[in-house]
Amino acid sequence: MTQPRFTLPTIAALALTLVASGVSAQDAQQGGTQAALPKPTALRVGDVLSGELNALKTRAKGKNGPVYQLVSEPRRLPAPAGLCNLENGPETFQIVPADDTQASQLKTHRGKQVALKIESVSCANEPGQMSEAVVTKWTLLK
Repeated sequence: MTQPRFTLPTIAALALTLVASGVSAQDAQQGGTQAALPKPTALRVGDVLSGELNALKTRAKGKNGPVYQLVSEPRRLPAPAGLCNLENGPETFQIVPADDTQASQLKTHRGKQVALKIESVSCANEPGQMSEAVVTKWTLLK
């Protein structure tokens, strides 16, 4: 009969060493990504929010209406919303036009960089909202 080359304690020690080194490498990678997250800037009422404007199609409460999304840098919303339960704050903002004139203003700027003066913003908390935050009152800056 032949003798096994590796005994059970040797195999167990080898497995434990490999698992421990894998866990420490994974912790080091996650620690590096946590430090790399940019700190969100505060967004107050009256501040300017700028970024690329995209069009969305939604049917909120049975109504078809134009809704737009602005992709920007991470922002911290006014209290009590703060970071909207996100690590780095909202980066996508759903822009809701109040009437047809605001909708037509935004329609001409789809796919372009825009700047909006924010008057009312909150975290997205309804099922039909596709962004992280919702801007309901705003003014388009030229």
